Amino acid sequence: MAKILGRLLRKRATTVDPIALLEAIAGNLWWTWNADAIALFEYADAKAFESSGRNPIVTLRKLSARRRRQLAADEEFASEVARVYGRLQRYLAEPTWYQRKYGRRSLGQIAYFCMEYGLHESLPLYAGGLGILAGDHLKSASDLGLPLVAVGVYWKKGYTRQSIDEQGCQQDRFPLLPVRDTPFREVTDRRGKPIRIRLPLGDDVIHAAAYRGDVGRVPLYLLTTDLPENSPRNRKLVDVLYSGDRDSRIRQEILLGIGGWRLLHVLGLRIAAYHLNEGHAAFLSLERIAEHVKGGSTFRRAVEHVARTNVFTTHTPVPAGNEEFDPHLVDRYMSHYLTRMGVTREVFHDLARVTPGRDHENFGMTPLALRTSRYCNGVAALHGAVARDMWQPLYPGRDVKRVPIGHVTNGIHLRTWLHPQMGALLDDFLGEDWDQRQDDPRTWKRVADIPDEALWDLHASLKQELLDLCRERAAHKTGRSAGLLDPDVLTIGFARRFASYKRAALIFSDPERLARILHRPKRPVQLIFAGKAHPADTEGKRLIQQIVRLSRSRQFRGRVVFLQDYEMGVARRMIAGVDVWLNNPQRPREASGTSGMKPALHGGLNLSILDGWWPEGYNGKNGWAIGKGENWTGPASDRRDAAQLYRTLEREVVPLYYDRDADGLPRRWIAAMKEAIMSIPHYFNSHRQVKEYLTKYYLPAMRKGQ
Repeated sequence: MAKILGRLLRKRATTVDPIALLEAIAGNLWWTWNADAIALFEYADAKAFESSGRNPIVTLRKLSARRRRQLAADEEFASEVARVYGRLQRYLAEPTWYQRKYGRRSLGQIAYFCMEYGLHESLPLYAGGLGILAGDHLKSASDLGLPLVAVGVYWKKGYTRQSIDEQGCQQDRFPLLPVRDTPFREVTDRRGKPIRIRLPLGDDVIHAAAYRGDVGRVPLYLLTTDLPENSPRNRKLVDVLYSGDRDSRIRQEILLGIGGWRLLHVLGLRIAAYHLNEGHAAFLSLERIAEHVKGGSTFRRAVEHVARTNVFTTHTPVPAGNEEFDPHLVDRYMSHYLTRMGVTREVFHDLARVTPGRDHENFGMTPLALRTSRYCNGVAALHGAVARDMWQPLYPGRDVKRVPIGHVTNGIHLRTWLHPQMGALLDDFLGEDWDQRQDDPRTWKRVADIPDEALWDLHASLKQELLDLCRERAAHKTGRSAGLLDPDVLTIGFARRFASYKRAALIFSDPERLARILHRPKRPVQLIFAGKAHPADTEGKRLIQQIVRLSRSRQFRGRVVFLQDYEMGVARRMIAGVDVWLNNPQRPREASGTSGMKPALHGGLNLSILDGWWPEGYNGKNGWAIGKGENWTGPASDRRDAAQLYRTLEREVVPLYYDRDADGLPRRWIAAMKEAIMSIPHYFNSHRQVKEYLTKYYLPAMRKGQ
């Protein structure tokens, strides 16, 4: 059918309304990782596309009648729209990798729960790495054809939009994200009536609805309580992602875990395994246990069954990332589960305590998830070891090595993060179907055949795009951009969430030494920073202010830039354009840190502490390690790491970049770029990651759920 439709569209390209087809393409988030689809929206109205945050739905709605007529009369454009639409239809209809490997017999579906999803900058439903990872996971699940359905929350004001004021302080804005500006539509029953979910919370009842959007083949359901039948307090529950209010936070997590399960139940989906991506969704386990008890199971057997079909991924060793609630707050909203489960308050709370019987201990979402999931993992090899040590007290009598927490190292969705120009180069040398072979190291060996001149010229072009963005932002903010950054200067990027343990200001530990590095004649260096602090994180905001003020100082002006409002669009420019990606967290507090995998796809070189994924990725030829993997603590750790960072810059990074041959090319640097492309993307991609989840966790859980 898809082939017939494709031929028909090609034959009748001049008679099919291209805008109608474009709207259909915009209705599936498949377009977010397909450069030719994005190019169509840009062509339709480049100015509107940029001003809307690269939102195709808003762009198409705002097209003038005159522009619509022009596009309808443009036969070449209509033909290209039809071609891309045909590609989407074939993608949705063709046999998938999963079907070819495991057959069409269904074991049921995998339900993936996460508090945030980073799918595209036009959908600010994410705060940082957790959401970006979740978005990439869905895209690879779609590409591979896994029977996966995802659940989250529709945050109507999303996460903070950042602006920097005259004092260098982060100012937070929360603009409304109307559903009509997104591809999400309200979920209805067979009669077309909107679905409603009831959630008893203590003396209150919350009503929830859901929106559905399609991420390629994967349906994503986002819950909302912004309904007329709810009180103003409950309508505001879905205003902002990660509210600092503890009462709101627990109700948000009840909505995700319990409301999400009830939604899937109402939809009649046959779920065989549940993936809790971080502890925010752990209340799901309580609802599942209660339902099994209702069906006649004992509490103990119910817990065992839920654990056999639960997969839990912990994403951070940082305490703030492992949610806890006051036991009395939990009692206020969850006490009815004692009756539903047939247990005492002590037994109920012991599910979420590190040490059973400790009445004063908080209700921990990570302990709850670990106790109710047989399949548990960290997100890098080092993080798995850290997590086993961190949570060993939950498994008394077991040696740390036998704690049942494994690891699946994170990866990135390559097509999402790949610059179109770099994609074209890879198509030429690796074959246009390389992304179907992306997790095979042999696919990438042909990178060695790319001429040095071609790779270096492309890198220069991508670098210029980044510097142009910096100048545009500077001109918009101050009216001045002259003298800001130089395309011939070694450019280092640092873009992270501004949490204190990531140490954004480490490189400024010795300002005089850094100034000498940045301003050295004939071998200068420039730094580009970006990132947001959580609205309630005063220390993170202080770090941003410190760096912004330094960038404006006489000592660093023109050599240090802070790009405000970091989001996926800015990230794509940065990861494609920098020469070096800097990462210097306090080891071992970085669980994974997938941002560093993205520059490597473009030949960017990592300069990083041996934390997160980098101990697995670093081979001595594809970047640099800061230190030798020491777990220093206390104030001395910053001084030691800063000293090693400076030495590596002065003795290795800067000399290598400026070592040019008679043709003006840094041949040894380009060799390192090729090594990064050949050695990193083949493993640190989300296709490999999703396949690993499937074989290690999903399939065993699905079979036990039969």
